[in-house]
Amino acid sequence: MPIDNAAPTGNLLLDALPASDRALIAPDLEAISHAKGQTIFEAGDDVTHITFPCNHAVVALVVSTRDGRTAETATIGHEGAVGGIVSQGRLPASANALVQMGGPMLRLEVERLQEAVRRSASLRDHFARYADCLLAQLLQTAACNALHPIEQRCLRWLMALQDRIQDDTLPITHELLASMLGVQRTYLTRILRVLQEQGLIQVGRGRITILDRRAVSAAACECHARVRLHCEAVLGDVYGTENLDRTARLAAAAG
Repeated sequence: MPIDNAAPTGNLLLDALPASDRALIAPDLEAISHAKGQTIFEAGDDVTHITFPCNHAVVALVVSTRDGRTAETATIGHEGAVGGIVSQGRLPASANALVQMGGPMLRLEVERLQEAVRRSASLRDHFARYADCLLAQLLQTAACNALHPIEQRCLRWLMALQDRIQDDTLPITHELLASMLGVQRTYLTRILRVLQEQGLIQVGRGRITILDRRAVSAAACECHARVRLHCEAVLGDVYGTENLDRTARLAAAAG
């Protein structure tokens, strides 16, 4: 079904485009849906499509090691996209794209985007700026994983998810969070208990609730805030608080 060029999509990266640029790709956008736990692509796969999570859908880029351990390198929600954003054609993926929060998404063939950016310098600049924001997240995550204690890393991850689903209660299990942080589940459970005793979060079955965002931000490392500030400076029409709140309201209205 063709995408209405004038209607909000629920993806900030697309909705921030001027009408002339959006018209170049709207006819080729395909509405799809992915359930929680699905894999969009795996490391080594040819990336033939770009996927834009909409509303509260969230995708993680996850790296797996030979011994079966995993760690998240980036979280992408309604502010961005995964896939061949800056690649020229069908290049192999370097990580797995795992759906953390299921929901509606839009898909675009890489070749269609490449054709569009050749026709519009502003469209090319828009996606280049997003690629810079994604790289900033990847670099900051690498530094965070190497330098900061697990407690701060855990809080950073929870805030990143909260930003994307716009809810204090995060439907996340201990198993999934442990795999994203690259630690054992039993170890993570002890960490969550400490954070709960500090009054920062409340842990329930299959969910974690952030009780005080300001206190969580103060207890976490600077990584989440640093990435957010960089992205607002580079692509403020996507990452501005007003846009994030607007998309949350539209998603709530859509049920």
